[in-house]
Amino acid sequence: MPPFMHSGQRSSGEHSDSDRQYKDRRYKKEHRSRSNDHRSERSRSHRTHNHRSSYEDSDLGDRHEERFKDDQNNYIKERSESPQPWLDRTMKTKEKEEEKKSHPPVQQMSDAVAIKTGGIYIPPHRMAQMMRDVEDKSSEAYQRLSWDALRKSINGLVNKVNATNLKNIIPELFSENLIRGRGLFCRSCMKSQMASPGFTDVFAALVAVVNTKFPDVGKLLLKRIMLQFKRAFARNDKPQLLAATKFIAHLVNQQVAHEVIALELLTVFLLNPTDDSVEVAVGFVKECGAFLQDIVPSGLHGVFERFRGILHEGEIDKRVQFLIEGLFAIRKAKFQGFPAIRAELDLVEQEDQFTHGMSLEDEIDPETTLDIFKTNPQFLEDEKAYENLKRSILGDESSEDEAGSEDGSDDNDDEESEEEDEEQMKIKDETETNLINLRRTIYLTIMSSVDFEEAGHKLLKIKLEPGQEMELCIMLLECCSQERTYLRYYGLLGQRFCMINRIHQENFEKCFVQQYSMIHRLETNKLRNVAKFFAHLLGTDALPWHVLSYIRLTEEDTTSSSRIFIKILFQELSEHLGIRLLNERLNDPNMLESFDSIFPKDNPKNTRFAINFFTSIGLGGITENLREYLKNMPRLIMQQQQKPASDSSSDESESSSSSSSSESESEPESSPDDSRRHRKRQKNR
Repeated sequence: MPPFMHSGQRSSGEHSDSDRQYKDRRYKKEHRSRSNDHRSERSRSHRTHNHRSSYEDSDLGDRHEERFKDDQNNYIKERSESPQPWLDRTMKTKEKEEEKKSHPPVQQMSDAVAIKTGGIYIPPHRMAQMMRDVEDKSSEAYQRLSWDALRKSINGLVNKVNATNLKNIIPELFSENLIRGRGLFCRSCMKSQMASPGFTDVFAALVAVVNTKFPDVGKLLLKRIMLQFKRAFARNDKPQLLAATKFIAHLVNQQVAHEVIALELLTVFLLNPTDDSVEVAVGFVKECGAFLQDIVPSGLHGVFERFRGILHEGEIDKRVQFLIEGLFAIRKAKFQGFPAIRAELDLVEQEDQFTHGMSLEDEIDPETTLDIFKTNPQFLEDEKAYENLKRSILGDESSEDEAGSEDGSDDNDDEESEEEDEEQMKIKDETETNLINLRRTIYLTIMSSVDFEEAGHKLLKIKLEPGQEMELCIMLLECCSQERTYLRYYGLLGQRFCMINRIHQENFEKCFVQQYSMIHRLETNKLRNVAKFFAHLLGTDALPWHVLSYIRLTEEDTTSSSRIFIKILFQELSEHLGIRLLNERLNDPNMLESFDSIFPKDNPKNTRFAINFFTSIGLGGITENLREYLKNMPRLIMQQQQKPASDSSSDESESSSSSSSSESESEPESSPDDSRRHRKRQKNR
């Protein structure tokens, strides 16, 4: 195409070709309309559409070809006019580089502060250098930069925390100013928990540790989570509601939030139950049900009764009904698989924790202004105060090392003097407050446990000082004696402790001796429970049978209370072991010495008393050996009497023979009548 012709104009040859094509198409169309074929209207329209599209395609192709030729001609024209086209291109690139150089990077503090925090990325080393270059540390520019660094540091630490590195993250977190950045810390924890609900227990453990040193931080976080829960519940925002309830549940497990908050949330969920509210309530109980079962079992029982009522109503979806049935199965299994706190996350002692109480009806102030930067006129004083506080929490290891290297001998002397002072300043608690608290803890643990295995597991967790093991045995026996009827629960619990540690076995043996010595002070009901308790320990071999040697079954040594005790003890043993096995145990040759006091053989009167006693209580079968002994007792007594008589006669004969050896020569021999009298005298004896 010539350069003077525009892209919209066409040559004569092109016009003739297009006109010819148009006439041909029109002729064919008229010819088809005049034909009387029986083709359908759909086929005709389809062919017409095909012809129209082919016409349009050819026209569009012509336009693209013309446009390409125009661009090619323009490029050839420009290149022909420029003698050195490559020089123009290099000049343009140089101009672009000069424009870039005219905008230098941020170099000054004022430029960095002029831009909003987070609006531009500054490398950490550059940020640290800029902060070091500032002369006025209390200026607004320096405070803004330190605020930005604090925010990034807290976010980084919270985002990388997990169960394995939690103990390493905590010192780094305390090194940051959590008093100034408490709003940032709470916001970071909530965002991270919302993004990763599976790490909720880790974030709760982190908050629990921080709450021990800074209770205001834990209270602020609880306020914001409660407010998040109220907003999500009002808006029916289920994902946000699930995250908030899960966080609250683990804060309850860590005792940062009071257990009343958990019961209040469950009441709100189950007051007007829907599918979503019941589902969220089931998940909430799974998370903190184990803790509520230990602390408030009555409250949790009421919640499960409400779940049972919802099941009976049958107005919710089948899927949610299956969730409730699964929750009942988890409760029956004592929440196995859903522990309150994992072992690696149990970092806070119960005495060190601060528990915050709150209600949904209270007006909650989230204190959102703490998330925004504000100039502090006392910035340097606050930073110095937090440095001292951080040193008291974490300790200044470097200064301690230097002081130890310089004054090692002085430190050793000081430590020795301190130890001597501590030994001299030992305080003895005459009020027995600690002992009373220990007994209260043992009593509540025994009474609140479902079965003996749970009670034994909890009691073993109690830290007992040396010498306090006896209190555990005494409280167990006291609880058993206070029941209206004997419960096998106490016998199984005492058996478990005797099997675990020999110290407990020795303590129960001492308790047996003590109880039998004071048996006359007990009422009949308490006496029966104590006797059945020790019968269980003896029947299961948890207590050695030589403890029966403390019982002396005679008329003078027993009272009515002690006889009732012995009666119930042996009747329970016969029911537990059977009369045959009991008889074998009592006739064991290795234990006969221990049973001599129960089956006395020193006096016929005591023997008859023991036989009559066991026969009257229906256990005459265990006295067969004693009856045989009583039957043969006269012959045995005569044999015992003849032995000392023969010994005395032999001694007298030897003495008489030695003394009268000289007189035998002068005196006549004794007559036969004297010898007869001597024999009669011996027989009479």
